[in-house]
Amino acid sequence: MGKQSFKPGNMLYPLPVVMVSAADKAGNVNIVTVAWTGTVCSSPPMVSVSVRPERFSHHMIKETGEFVINLTTKELAFATDYCGVKSGRDIDKFKAMKLTPVPADIVAAPLIKESPVNIECRVTKTISLGSHDLFLAEVIAVHADEKYMDEKNSFDLMKAEPIVYSHGAYFTCGERLGTFGYSVRKQPKVKNGNGKEPDKKHGVNRDQKQESRRKRSRRRKK
Repeated sequence: MGKQSFKPGNMLYPLPVVMVSAADKAGNVNIVTVAWTGTVCSSPPMVSVSVRPERFSHHMIKETGEFVINLTTKELAFATDYCGVKSGRDIDKFKAMKLTPVPADIVAAPLIKESPVNIECRVTKTISLGSHDLFLAEVIAVHADEKYMDEKNSFDLMKAEPIVYSHGAYFTCGERLGTFGYSVRKQPKVKNGNGKEPDKKHGVNRDQKQESRRKRSRRRKK
């Protein structure tokens, strides 16, 4: 089978889908759903979101230079879609979706309490690209819901059932296939019942192979 050629377009899927909360200087708040988002730098930690200029949240981010990225989950899927198709000019999305605004530590925009992770961001640069303006931002605070902490006090996002966006549809994440670097990590040696390392070729330990050879040798002598 060959490959078909498509006209240039956005085929980078799946993508994280997040709810971005913002506020203007007058104190009005809004939520906009964004899939054009991602990590752009590790040190300093930086992210980006791309928003159409006509979206209600655009002027808020532009005005204050701040926003919050709120990660989404299976439980928040309906609200995530709703906040992406409804305009904050016409409705209070927090009230409509029964979401709880929580004051952030640094930025004016509120956190969404129901989100498992909230990332406070401050814009460092705005780039007008065409259909969207890209807001480059530095991460200045991160909040994680304690109910997703495991027994080692590590945050386990998979317990929250995060969702992704692909070709106009929302999906939960699948099974874990490995961890970073697993392709080059040395595998632990597996021992069989008698504590011996199995022979890589035949799946038996060396003592068993030697015993088999001795038995064959005794048979030939008989």
